[in-house]
Amino acid sequence: MLFGLDGVEVGLIIVFFCLFGGILSGFPVAFAIGGAGIISFGIIAALDSAGLLIHQAIDTGSQAYRDLVNSGVDDDSISIFRYPELPRIGEPVFPSGWETALDRNVSFIVNRINERVLAGQSIETLLAVLMFVLMGITLERSKIANDLLTTMARVFGPLPGGLAVSIVVVGAFLAASTGIVGATVVTMGLLALPTMLRNNYSPELATGVIAASGTLGQIIPPSIVIVLLGTLAGDLYSAAQEQRATAAGCTDALTYLGEPAVVSVGTLFQAALVPGIMLAMLYALYAFGYALLNPSKAPAVEMGSTNNEPVTRNEGLLWFIGAPIALIGGAIMLSSVNVIGSQNISVSAFSDLGEGASLRTNVGPECQASMIELHGQVAWDRALAEQAAIDEAGGVQQSTRLSPEEIAAARDAKIANAAPIGSGVAILAVMLALVLTTARGVSPSSDPRPLLIGGIGIVLMLMVDVLFVRPTTSSGAEWVMMAIPVAIVLYACRFAAQRLAQNELIRVVFPPLVLIIAVLGSILGGITNPTPAAALGAGGAIMLAAYRKLKDQNRSGMVIIWSTFAIIICILVGVNFDLRINQGNVSAESWIAFFVAYAAYLYALFGLLFGCWVLFASGVLTPVVRETAKVTSMVFTILIGSQLLNLVVISFGGEHYIQQFLRSFDNEFTVFLLVMLVLFVLGFVLDFLEIIYIVIPIVGPVIYGGSFDPKWVTIMVAVNLQTSFLTPPFGFALFYLRGVAPKEVTTGHIYRGILPFVLIQVAGLALLWTFPGIVTFVPDLIPN
Repeated sequence: MLFGLDGVEVGLIIVFFCLFGGILSGFPVAFAIGGAGIISFGIIAALDSAGLLIHQAIDTGSQAYRDLVNSGVDDDSISIFRYPELPRIGEPVFPSGWETALDRNVSFIVNRINERVLAGQSIETLLAVLMFVLMGITLERSKIANDLLTTMARVFGPLPGGLAVSIVVVGAFLAASTGIVGATVVTMGLLALPTMLRNNYSPELATGVIAASGTLGQIIPPSIVIVLLGTLAGDLYSAAQEQRATAAGCTDALTYLGEPAVVSVGTLFQAALVPGIMLAMLYALYAFGYALLNPSKAPAVEMGSTNNEPVTRNEGLLWFIGAPIALIGGAIMLSSVNVIGSQNISVSAFSDLGEGASLRTNVGPECQASMIELHGQVAWDRALAEQAAIDEAGGVQQSTRLSPEEIAAARDAKIANAAPIGSGVAILAVMLALVLTTARGVSPSSDPRPLLIGGIGIVLMLMVDVLFVRPTTSSGAEWVMMAIPVAIVLYACRFAAQRLAQNELIRVVFPPLVLIIAVLGSILGGITNPTPAAALGAGGAIMLAAYRKLKDQNRSGMVIIWSTFAIIICILVGVNFDLRINQGNVSAESWIAFFVAYAAYLYALFGLLFGCWVLFASGVLTPVVRETAKVTSMVFTILIGSQLLNLVVISFGGEHYIQQFLRSFDNEFTVFLLVMLVLFVLGFVLDFLEIIYIVIPIVGPVIYGGSFDPKWVTIMVAVNLQTSFLTPPFGFALFYLRGVAPKEVTTGHIYRGILPFVLIQVAGLALLWTFPGIVTFVPDLIPN
């Protein structure tokens, strides 16, 4: 044994030092990881061939081992850590020779690249990384951060520590719209740091809040970290739970758990929403509390108003708080009493499939005991009672084709129970009413008559829906009846838009906010998966940046505006009409709707191409595409290199050795806490990408193989990885900020400034550990 250490332990040490040395060598990390794998394999193979690396494995032929297995202990749970007294035998770390290991690694890496980079199931999800990076870089180059920083400073500046609070708000906003840590930190460092220093802000607070707020993009969705973690978590959780079910004596994870062992990126986005907002609030509370305790180091600063017209406190409360609460709350109350609801009367030609028992009960004794231990005796007895009732009724009711009379009866029942006001009309009415009330609050001294006319139009919309629109009314007839009320409302909204444009806060925040809602809303609402949503975000970012560039050049942006309306028309027509024209007996109404939607689609495509041309002619598109290609290439190259390094660790038994060590602890909370501590320490020297692709595949089968909710596990890891940007000496956010900070700001200022925010990060992890519901609340609320 070399240095008295086990051969596998020596191999792990060699891999770590090769990886650490490769990162410090100055070579790009993407290539350093792969190089570290090749070099470490060569060193380990040479030492193994020289007979210097001996692994002390348990002697499975010994009588002590056989007695232990015969006593009922599962052989998979037997390890040198749990049973150190068992006899051992020395064997090479490459039992079949390094040549066989090398051949297996080469075959493995080719298959892994094919599965995860070229043509595997996860490639569609990984394409979301490309789209989100393009979206983020485009918005960053469109100077959206400049406008947001200026506007938020005017809003929060008069508060104690207001400039620091505005940095947190902008950081959270950019996190949801760009998610690019480097771009966010550099932009805020260039624009906000000199302003904060000129206004006598403490260099520590200024640098700390900028660096910490810039990393919010790693947890607030859409987050690249969660996309990358999600693709791994889904595979790791599914495989680990199948192995857990097999060890419990069951046939599969569905039987053992009572639910599918799956976790998607969209669900993880839902789970990350509240923790991300919580961290932003903790940062803002710290900045505000610091200002209260040290008013001279974080003074209030008057930066000017965001509105051309002064608004009294009562007017602000009425139009900005009271009216929205009344409109939204009223709609919710009417929905609860079925005044607002679905008017869909479509009926399936088949009956519903009968529900089975909550748990499968036709299992063996060993699986039954394991399921009772997992779910409890009450749940098992309830499942038995459910299954007995199903059996008495003749088994699970199968789906059957309904007769014409049954279909007509079901349709009549839906017509009778339909709400007077359709959900779509109600949502549209509330949105238009919010535009009118907000415009009134922005300019209360302006002539209210155009807005009152719009209010009358909204009332007419609702009256037409109640009096003339029936569930059986065709979409075309409904549009014709709604044409005049909608035209009246749009006429009023034209005046409202002019007044809203006078408010700098609305003018700056509204366009990217709409884009964020469109992207996140489609993901969180389960409408689509992250990849199409990311494509929508990338296209919207291009059009938004093009509009901003046209305004800077004093050119009309009406093409972009009309393209946006064309997209809205496409959505509205697609929701309300059947556009499947390849069927028989297509109505004239459907043909007209199809051509309207197709024309709107073509114009929207023209607007997107026009936006690309504007950005290209302005010299913006080329660097955006180049930077996007650079970032995504780095991500995929790190993916390939990390797979190579992982295979090296697997080839000499390092992965199995680490997993055996972790499984030697009986308490899974202890195991997870140990993993979290290791990830936190590794964050000081490794980037989040290296940790995701090198460490998580090794520890994943253990942390995802227990009873913890996989959403909670993944978000805890993601929040932990966020600290890797903040922890010295290799925190990337610190490097970014150091590169743009003025000379009077020292590295010591940055390190001291970031320390409280690292502690806040740890406190946030402690909150998520203590209250897992913070993570699971939103996914449980939204059906997936």
